Amino acid sequence: MKPRQCSRTGCQRRSVATLTYVYADSVAVIGPLALRAEPGTYDLCEQHGATVSTPRGWELIRLPLDDADPGPHHDDLLALADAVREVGFTWDAPATAPAAPAGPQPALTRRKGHLGVVADPGDAAR
Repeated sequence: MKPRQCSRTGCQRRSVATLTYVYADSVAVIGPLALRAEPGTYDLCEQHGATVSTPRGWELIRLPLDDADPGPHHDDLLALADAVREVGFTWDAPATAPAAPAGPQPALTRRKGHLGVVADPGDAAR
């Protein structure tokens, strides 16, 4: 597998960290290199990862970088299996929903292709 290179323009170094932005929370997170490249994330070399800055008002979270080659670990597989097993043991069948009360059915006033305009039920009372 070919190592990924830094996302910064002109940088040819091997990436060691992944930068992710959480726009809704105004947070940037830089952490260990993701297992695969994802849209919206940036792979950075050690130098560019250390010098990342964020816009004013944003929070930058730096997670410790894994010195070893990133990859799935045996512990990850066991944690996933335990989580699936736990959900399997605690799963309850969904309760059947009560039937919706029968009421007046909406009337279509006109159609255009596969779309239809539904009349307001309050208009029939007037």
